[in-house]
Amino acid sequence: MAYNLLKGKKGIITGALDENSIAWKVAERAKEEGAEFTLTNAPIAMRMGKINELAEKTNSEVIPADATSLEDIENLYKKSEEILGGKVDFILHSIGMSPNVRKGRDYGDLNYDWMVKSLDVSAISFHKMLQVAEKMDFINEGGSVLGLSYIAAQRTFPDYSDMAQAKSLLESIARSYGERYGRLKKVRVNTISQSPTMTTAGTGVGGFDTFFDFADKISPLGNADATSCADYCILMFSELSRMVTMQNLYHDGGFSTSGITQKVIDHWEK
Repeated sequence: MAYNLLKGKKGIITGALDENSIAWKVAERAKEEGAEFTLTNAPIAMRMGKINELAEKTNSEVIPADATSLEDIENLYKKSEEILGGKVDFILHSIGMSPNVRKGRDYGDLNYDWMVKSLDVSAISFHKMLQVAEKMDFINEGGSVLGLSYIAAQRTFPDYSDMAQAKSLLESIARSYGERYGRLKKVRVNTISQSPTMTTAGTGVGGFDTFFDFADKISPLGNADATSCADYCILMFSELSRMVTMQNLYHDGGFSTSGITQKVIDHWEK
């Protein structure tokens, strides 16, 4: 059901790889709620995914951009402003990648050049997008910027490796830039800490099926799926969340504050 929550709003959605992506679901829901937006992803990710299908479905244009490149971000914003006919009201940062995770490096044997790449792609890119937006005066007053995070920023998950540090940095940037942007332009900056989700990126993490099942048993409501996360993103882009900023918002069915649940007890008593 649509409520016209984003009617008249313009934005940028990053990171839609395929129909399993949270960003893909956000784009579909944003369209339903009346928003106009551009889509973007790194050129290599665009070759791997189906973003052009999403563009056709949502009547939006795709602008390739490497979010670690200031030049690419500037170009993304300039072209988006031309296409959309003005500044934007929301940006979704759904970008994350770790060469160490992809190549199975043990946490006690990390390649530090790859770790720096993980931080740059997954977190520092968030700062770059915010900083360039501020310098270009690209986001309308009262706008909303979201980054997607995970509870490994606060808790240990062995196979999540240096992505845990990347998510911690992402959340820290949201707080620091949220204070600055809120003071300067009333722009809100938040992160959403999502349940483990059956996306292409998520299932690439070692042991994913095990901690997906564990989280589902620990969470009173079960794991939040990509569509539910998209709904939460729409809320955060809308005027209904106009006084929420600098927060890491848990969207995880209650996992983040659960100790043990009856499902877990029943599982271990078998």
